[in-house]
Amino acid sequence: MAEKNDGAVKKIATREGYGEALLELGAENPNIVVLDADLAAATKTAVFKKAYPDRFFDCGIAEANMIGIAAGLATTGKIPFVSSFAMFAAGRAYEQVRNSVGYPHLNVKIGASHAGITVGEDGASHQCNEDIALMRTIPDMVVMCPADVIEAKEATKAAAAYEGPVYLRFGRAVCPVINDKPDYKFEIGKGELLREGSDLTIVATGICVGGALEAADELAREGISAEVINICTIKPLDEELIIRSAKKTGKIVTAEEHSVIGGLGSAVCDAVCKHYPVPVMKIGIQDVFGESGSAQALVEKYMLDGKGIYRQIKDYLK
Repeated sequence: MAEKNDGAVKKIATREGYGEALLELGAENPNIVVLDADLAAATKTAVFKKAYPDRFFDCGIAEANMIGIAAGLATTGKIPFVSSFAMFAAGRAYEQVRNSVGYPHLNVKIGASHAGITVGEDGASHQCNEDIALMRTIPDMVVMCPADVIEAKEATKAAAAYEGPVYLRFGRAVCPVINDKPDYKFEIGKGELLREGSDLTIVATGICVGGALEAADELAREGISAEVINICTIKPLDEELIIRSAKKTGKIVTAEEHSVIGGLGSAVCDAVCKHYPVPVMKIGIQDVFGESGSAQALVEKYMLDGKGIYRQIKDYLK
């Protein structure tokens, strides 16, 4: 799904990049298999299903069982990508992810779509704002949250090449394409310095990266220089990049479409507390459940868009 408004920045959902990457990976490696929980159209795995029906397994609405099947396939040398909504992949199947994938360190990749409040009208029961926290606590689990469709595609390919469990977080709603540049290169565990600044550092992930850039533009108009860092890999975190920026600006703001407890903000706080303590303000879901509404209305209400991030930073700087 893509949108383009009056020549403005193109917007595409990150889940589209996941589907595109799986299709390409399927052609490159016969060991790639895809499992889905009766949501292939929504998770974008349907393109793989059409191209490689013998390597696609619809497990029905039985996510825990799906994880177990993927674990078994991994022991035979296959590289399984399991797909469902984040609420079910990380929430309902947490025990199986922990014990059947994490504990034996199996080569299973979890493609979790429809994460965060931008699931929209599906409401609080489906708006998973806790999945990054859950997955970060599983030893040796790589956790990634792409900022746009391009990064989603590259992160998926990197996950396939990586030996071990990976959690990939994708969204339902469209978001700005910010990595459409010839020199863009993705690497697990490496952040991306999008803009240099001197007064504060904004560390963002997922859909909030676009908002962070918008907020930086607004701040610049008032003479405030904001450095902007895109963190796709929340675990392992690019501590070197964040600490280097902290030493330059002296203060950090984190922004994420996730609870402020246990997500990117918590990971950044852990890093600076250990290496170079500076003040950190965490922008995200403030220990509340979401609600039903359009994705745009919810992003605005919870102040995760450019204007919301800008206003919260202004209050912080006061």
